[in-house]
Amino acid sequence: MTIREQTETLERLSLSRYAALSEKSRGRRKPEPADPMRPCFQRDRDRILHSKAFRRLKQKTQVFLSPEGDHYRTRLTHTLEVSQIARTIARALRLNEDLTEAIALGHDLGHTPFGHAGERALNNLCPGGFAHYQQSLRVVDFLEKEGEGLNLSWEVRNGIVTHTRGTWARTMEGRTVRIADHIAFLNHDIEDAISAGVLDPAALPAEAIRVLGNTKSRRITTMITDLVQHSPRNTMQFSPEVEGAYNTLKDFMYATVYVDKEAKREEKKVDKLVGALYERLSAEPDLMPNFYIQIAFNEGIDRAVADYISGMSDEFATNLFEELFVPKKWAVL
Repeated sequence: MTIREQTETLERLSLSRYAALSEKSRGRRKPEPADPMRPCFQRDRDRILHSKAFRRLKQKTQVFLSPEGDHYRTRLTHTLEVSQIARTIARALRLNEDLTEAIALGHDLGHTPFGHAGERALNNLCPGGFAHYQQSLRVVDFLEKEGEGLNLSWEVRNGIVTHTRGTWARTMEGRTVRIADHIAFLNHDIEDAISAGVLDPAALPAEAIRVLGNTKSRRITTMITDLVQHSPRNTMQFSPEVEGAYNTLKDFMYATVYVDKEAKREEKKVDKLVGALYERLSAEPDLMPNFYIQIAFNEGIDRAVADYISGMSDEFATNLFEELFVPKKWAVL
């Protein structure tokens, strides 16, 4: 018996009846020999962790554009927080932690530079629209490894593409990541907004704070504990009291922080930057690497430009804009 088979046996004996077992995976788009040590979902987790798209998340905006200071979230730290919350829930419910972690680490691989401002800009420019969760699936299916993709299992791919909107994931692990994503971004956005000086903690809705807690740690603990207590079967839900408090806090953030006037002024700059890059690259596709030129030939220029821009970090997009549109100083020798 291989180490992988031993691990699969432990899954079968210890996990919930509602958990996704590695040995029962629906498989990969391209069949591969099984790994002697790692079950398929662990293998997927490792592939995502070592991907270029994952490394680029460290220089992609979460909420605040180009923040000064080391302690604001980036898309990478957000992803790690989602993974931690999701794994805590998965362990408590005896779900498959490897599958949960793989989905969590891969859920935002297709996110644009400049956070949701960049996503909205691309969505307005692309003829068929743009959604980061669909792009995340395209990243793992095709864009990584110069067109080979990561060849992930069906369960991980399903969890990635359903983590935001549309139908619920077909696995409890995928549903876990979807809720963990909401728990993470709501609470760390509050903390970042307070640090940025755009939110006074005293302004947070009093009733929601009474239910959930007055610190980030307490709110996350309350939400995780409540979720575990009220998700005994193949459902994933809060109690009515916690659900109400969560919605109140979320609505407050959308009505205040996410529409902050200063932030919106910066987002207008994102529209111009992304729009200028999109127009120039569409007119001159030779400015893109050969891989994206080939995509333009096979799938159209709009698809290629969207793939190229969405994969950029904030810094890369800004530097490319300067290179293409800002005059360089003459060097006099």
